[in-house]
Amino acid sequence: MPGTQSHSDSPAPQRGCGNIYADIGRTDAGQMLVKAHLAAKIGEILKQRRLTQQQAAEILGMTQPKLSNMLRGQFRGISEARMFDCLNRLGRDVEIVVRKATRARGAISGRTKVVFA
Repeated sequence: MPGTQSHSDSPAPQRGCGNIYADIGRTDAGQMLVKAHLAAKIGEILKQRRLTQQQAAEILGMTQPKLSNMLRGQFRGISEARMFDCLNRLGRDVEIVVRKATRARGAISGRTKVVFA
């Protein structure tokens, strides 16, 4: 039919690199992925405790709108250190390990990742 596009005309799907922020061209992709992991863990703990956002905001020492934004992936104005503090206030230990970068695939610089035990 004229004016319609067939499936064969659609661009082929591409495999991402594992970081959606890098896939969309963010220059702070590593930092954003770390924040996303931290926010997801905070959200998971809040859900397990069956806390309302208002109750959680009081525990975390932030406003409910700021907590809501963080849980929806809007991290502007929320540092990783602040997110670590949230985890501490929720009874979690945060351990930071610094080690020499591996030379996988010719990488010169290190990377940051979040691992939950």
